[in-house]
Amino acid sequence: MQIDNIDFGDKPIFLAPLEDVTDPSFRHICKHFGADMVYTEFVPSEALIRNIKKSFDKMRIDECERPIGIQLYGHNIDAMVESAKISAAFKPDLIDINYGCPVKKIATRGAGAGMLQDIPKMIKMTEEIVKATNLPVTAKTRLGWDDKTKFIVDIAERLQDVGIKALTIHGRTRQQLYTGSADWTLIGEVKNNPRMKIPVIGNGDVDSDVKAKEMFDRYGVDAIMIGRATVGRPWIFKEIKHYLQTGTHLAPMTIEQKVDLALLHFKQSLEWKGIPVGIFEMRRHLSTYFKALPNFKETRLKLVTSMEPSEIIETIESIKIKYAE
Repeated sequence: MQIDNIDFGDKPIFLAPLEDVTDPSFRHICKHFGADMVYTEFVPSEALIRNIKKSFDKMRIDECERPIGIQLYGHNIDAMVESAKISAAFKPDLIDINYGCPVKKIATRGAGAGMLQDIPKMIKMTEEIVKATNLPVTAKTRLGWDDKTKFIVDIAERLQDVGIKALTIHGRTRQQLYTGSADWTLIGEVKNNPRMKIPVIGNGDVDSDVKAKEMFDRYGVDAIMIGRATVGRPWIFKEIKHYLQTGTHLAPMTIEQKVDLALLHFKQSLEWKGIPVGIFEMRRHLSTYFKALPNFKETRLKLVTSMEPSEIIETIESIKIKYAE
């Protein structure tokens, strides 16, 4: 599978862009476990053109992360075009347009999945961004705004016609947010549409090696993107690749391996985002790294309430002793 001149090989697995999750500390770890493509956190175009430091920080890229995409969102075409030009200076491998975020404060302003209420504007914005950069431009969207507007087959054709190099589709409408089950049927229709020549990447509810193989086999997508299932479980990429290649399940991570990984992740998060942000954003990971352990409530409480790095590190290290296998 290729996006423009980037060759990913057969059945690649991508890390979805997630706000407050896919910072460099997490991207590095996911790359280590085999993620074929990673993306920055969402970069708001309006903040970028106003020179807000936080937005520029999100676009810092290490060579070891490649291939990597910068994902932009916004409702103003001119601001998005200017943001694409600014982003190019950070030398990502591609620029991805966020037409899928369902969060109220974004979608109700007409950005993210809100663009699904104005398809002509979506197409025009995409066309102008493609014209403004020499980088490959891709897009990520949903099936539609609600059950009555699932026009993704037509939208996909129109986005392709104005020059995107790949399309990621999350199998829910904006109205669904993250409730119910992702419907991959329409993703499959887009992929199997004879008019579609660009890669189609499926997204939504892939949380295991078996599920990933099922989606590839049933719907024929070119790649799979995984988001929420990676939180606190970045080794899912390795599990899926092993299963796709061998048909057998990879041996589970040991407690010792999880502890060592959690410590590395926590320390890198602090290096990247400092205190308190690095602590706050690690809590969802730390509570998930060890969620299957018995009698873990007291330890988990310490991990998600402490504001002292040394105490958190000590608590993580204690897990190895208490639950040694």
